[in-house]
Amino acid sequence: MKMFAISAAGVALAAATLGAATPINGAGATFPAPIYTKWFSEYNKLHGDVQINYQPIGSGGGINQISHKTVFFGASDGPMTPDQMLAAQGGKILHFPTVLGAVVPMYNVPGLKGELKFTGPVLADIFLGKITKWNDPALTKLNPEANLPGTDITVVHRADGSGTTYIWCDYLAKVSPEYKKRIGVATSVNWPVGLGGQKSDGVAGLVSQTPGAIGYNELVYAIQNKIGYGTVQNMSGKFVSASLESVTAAAAAAAKAMPADFRVSITNAPGDDVYPIASFTWLLLYQNPSDKAQAKVMNDFVKWALTDGQKYCKDLGYAPLPQSVVDMELKQLSTISAK
Repeated sequence: MKMFAISAAGVALAAATLGAATPINGAGATFPAPIYTKWFSEYNKLHGDVQINYQPIGSGGGINQISHKTVFFGASDGPMTPDQMLAAQGGKILHFPTVLGAVVPMYNVPGLKGELKFTGPVLADIFLGKITKWNDPALTKLNPEANLPGTDITVVHRADGSGTTYIWCDYLAKVSPEYKKRIGVATSVNWPVGLGGQKSDGVAGLVSQTPGAIGYNELVYAIQNKIGYGTVQNMSGKFVSASLESVTAAAAAAAKAMPADFRVSITNAPGDDVYPIASFTWLLLYQNPSDKAQAKVMNDFVKWALTDGQKYCKDLGYAPLPQSVVDMELKQLSTISAK
């Protein structure tokens, strides 16, 4: 997998037809920022008159900004809730899956060699504060060869509203009734223990700087920051590492029963080869936006991203969309009013 730099300030491309004074602005999830950056750059080579600005401020911020119409489009790693949909000031918001990715448990255990194994219930108990030492019997039973130390576990989580948090909680709530009851599933939750990091970079920084820490993050951030991450036991009882292939396997299962509004969870999907903490990430667009000129440009861009743009996914560590999902999305895209 190739390494890449993630822009914290977003991407700005040169403009023309819309005029320098009318760029298209978007904000939201940090997880897809590298592929969106690539897409905007490549699209600009084809259409030098298009300017798209994207600020990776987190999924919660993206949902809030599109809901208040302070940006033209939003982006989120977690689908909007019914209440959030109703609160949107510009009318109906449509969800467009763009790529898929994985969230991994990443850790900093000094002296540890090899890859740790986790089950969903063990991860849930760590983030509930019930497992507090690295040599807890639940961990040593899964990793008898690891010689885990008797030091404290420091939990690291997102401090800001985050789609990554939503994916993590969505999975753990499915495998732990206590986690579902005490923490629940949302982009922001009340954590019983741990340190909060701002955005994906902040979580990666805290884990890498804190001996004994464990956190969750998108796979690309764990790789980019050279932080160890573990395998997770899936529904079939197999310990699977996050990869393009294991995420694609999860997507294939979801594509067979994709709902019309694309607001779907694919965590803990069935299958021997499935990585269980995988998800789509979505662009959020109003179905009847007031600025028709920007709607036309954005529609054309999204159509390109869903088709030609998918070829850039694998080099950046993302799994491309199943063709059946792309076909459904193109039909939905045609319902956006751009005239």
